[in-house]
Amino acid sequence: MSDPSSFRRLALSLCATALLVAGAAQAGAPSSDTVQLQVDATAAGTPFPHFWEQMFGSGRASLALRDDYRKDLEAVHDATGFGYIRFHGIFDHDVGLVQRDAAGHISYNFSYVDQIYDGLLERGVKPFVELSFMPPEISSDPSKVHDFWYHPNVMPPKDYAEWDAMIRAFAQHLIARYGIDEVSTWYFEVWNEPNLQFWGGVPEQSTYFTLYDHTARDLKVINERLRVGGPSTAQAAWVPVFLKHVRDAKVPVDFVSSHVYGDDTAQNVFKTDENIPRSDMVCRSVDKVHNEIAASPYPKLPLIFSEYNASYANLPNVTDSIYMGPWMANTIRECAGKVAIMSYWSFSDVFEEQGVVRTPFYGGFGLIAEDRIEKPAFNAFAMLHHLGDTRLPLTSDTALATRRADGTVVLALWNYAPPVGDTADYTTGEPKGDTKHFDVDVSHLSANANATLWRLDETHGNVIAAFDRMGRPAFPSREQIQQLRAAGKMAPSESVALHDGHLTLDIPPQGLVVVELH
Repeated sequence: MSDPSSFRRLALSLCATALLVAGAAQAGAPSSDTVQLQVDATAAGTPFPHFWEQMFGSGRASLALRDDYRKDLEAVHDATGFGYIRFHGIFDHDVGLVQRDAAGHISYNFSYVDQIYDGLLERGVKPFVELSFMPPEISSDPSKVHDFWYHPNVMPPKDYAEWDAMIRAFAQHLIARYGIDEVSTWYFEVWNEPNLQFWGGVPEQSTYFTLYDHTARDLKVINERLRVGGPSTAQAAWVPVFLKHVRDAKVPVDFVSSHVYGDDTAQNVFKTDENIPRSDMVCRSVDKVHNEIAASPYPKLPLIFSEYNASYANLPNVTDSIYMGPWMANTIRECAGKVAIMSYWSFSDVFEEQGVVRTPFYGGFGLIAEDRIEKPAFNAFAMLHHLGDTRLPLTSDTALATRRADGTVVLALWNYAPPVGDTADYTTGEPKGDTKHFDVDVSHLSANANATLWRLDETHGNVIAAFDRMGRPAFPSREQIQQLRAAGKMAPSESVALHDGHLTLDIPPQGLVVVELH
């Protein structure tokens, strides 16, 4: 009989050999959290206009008179070069456009209108004019107001002759002050979300169409070059019936606008029982409306999503956090080629729909928090601004490859992970998920090419980490505000070695990296 110990030694030897073979195989093959990308720097690409940073939303019109609003506007303009701003309430009572005297005569005061639009144009931004809300002086019911803190009136006019006169006087004044060559580059959008509580007409759709018809015709009577559109609906609604209506009624339309948010439901948007994740809802909705326009009598009309964001609620773990980096990058990837302009809601937390801001980080919609503190979302937009205007072929749901006119290749790479919390109460903790290892090969780069990259993650460009360390004070001191402003700045760029066009990077959950290959 053989020595039992020899069998034991043989078994151990075989086990060790098997482990070595398995380890070698694992080292040679990518793991499940490795993303391998191959990009050709000289490939024929497709146009990639920066549709996501051409326009931003903001709080109501009168806020544009404030110094902090204007400083935030300048900061976002410097970071993105955006061209249009949209806000509610140019006809609201606090702008003071319409007066009615004791004898019932209507007059107009354009003082604040001029100051608002002058302030935008002086900073290189044009108005995307949302024609809302109803001046109480001409409303069919001045008591019917929206729940917003500033209580805009949501009713139709009591006499459309007075609405027509106001719209025509408004358009005439703008042309007289700024010139038709300038004003013809603006957009005029009729109302805001008439399918929700922002419109008090009954029934809401047909009465909105009446408002649209009057307004579009009024503008075109003043000058055919003025651009008008709608229906400015929430939840990507009404577009087919709206386009059928304007065709049947022979009413002018120059663009289609609608809105959607990442936490809108499939039931509200698609009338289905699907569970569409926050990461996909916006672009699924864009695709829906894009296809509806293509199937309409106006297949070439531009599509403008004049409001969108990851949430319509104040969720601090969403809109205040680094989550917005990969969410925004993925939204750009999915929506490209289907929409002319998307307007992120909003550029700043100088914003009072729920009342006066109580604390810097409450889940506000803005890129910049109270006291001019830049959020991670601001840094995401600043980083993604580096992308080129030609999209290169790349099959990936976690990367974009682009090229600039000078040949510079710019990549966006991200590691999407769900929000840490999705309620109005802030949830502490790190994003869940594994680090992604990116293994990138870029062919046809010049021999002396080098890489510069920017990061956004838990430890880069993330003011929330500093705010947490402070204990999340509701009213930071002036010294703390200075510290938070510094902590919110985008992390310095890094230089990374390239080896024959090969680049490796690790990105943690909810991380975003933008790489320039010079």
